[in-house]
Amino acid sequence: MAQTLSLRPNPAVSVPQVAMVMAAGLGKRMRPLTATRPKPLVEVAGKPLIDHVFDRLRAAGVERAVVNVHYLADVMEAHLHHRVKGIEIAVSDERAELLETGGGLAKALPLLGDAPFLCVNSDNLWIDGPVDAIRALAARWDPERMDALLLMVPLARATSHRGQGDFHLNAQGRIVGRRKPGRLAPFVYTGVQILSPKLIVDYPEGPFSTNLFWQRAIDAGRAWGLTHQGLWFDVGSPRAIGEAEALLADG
Repeated sequence: MAQTLSLRPNPAVSVPQVAMVMAAGLGKRMRPLTATRPKPLVEVAGKPLIDHVFDRLRAAGVERAVVNVHYLADVMEAHLHHRVKGIEIAVSDERAELLETGGGLAKALPLLGDAPFLCVNSDNLWIDGPVDAIRALAARWDPERMDALLLMVPLARATSHRGQGDFHLNAQGRIVGRRKPGRLAPFVYTGVQILSPKLIVDYPEGPFSTNLFWQRAIDAGRAWGLTHQGLWFDVGSPRAIGEAEALLADG
């Protein structure tokens, strides 16, 4: 008889103590606001995007963050040094070459340690629903079945998102495929995930996308998704800032 796997969250699982905060991108879609500052320092509701992320990390109990830098790296490092409190910061320096998401993870791996870690895009903005989203991810994480657990939002609830979705999930939450060209996918990746360092192996030199690691996990049946129960904002352009602030002002 086949064994039925429990899908219930495990509240005994602790939140990862280390997070990778992706902050090295060029922010081209956010121009002209990014002409003189990195995209993570663009303000929404009176606060830089990356500070919103650190608020969520601290609230969930994360103790250490590794932040990669490239574009206007000195400005980014100064902000981290003078403005970010209550969480230990380590910098993964990509000044010499922008390594994209996968290459950035590979370079930062020695700073991340051997345990599963959070990975959060620094231009992320989300509001928790009934439970803390990071704690919900940690409670669902199962190292026996997972190498990647991505926080997802249904395409219909992806505020300001101009794309057509990213992933398909089965009824249990396992990622079973990517969006096909010319079609929609029902779930959008929010930019928040838990990854096993065991997945960050056998990678090419130089820049490459996290898609390399995700596809390996999907092919092995070890990539999963968790649906976010709160609000999520795709703050990818100046127009999206106003949309996000209007919703936030409505409470």
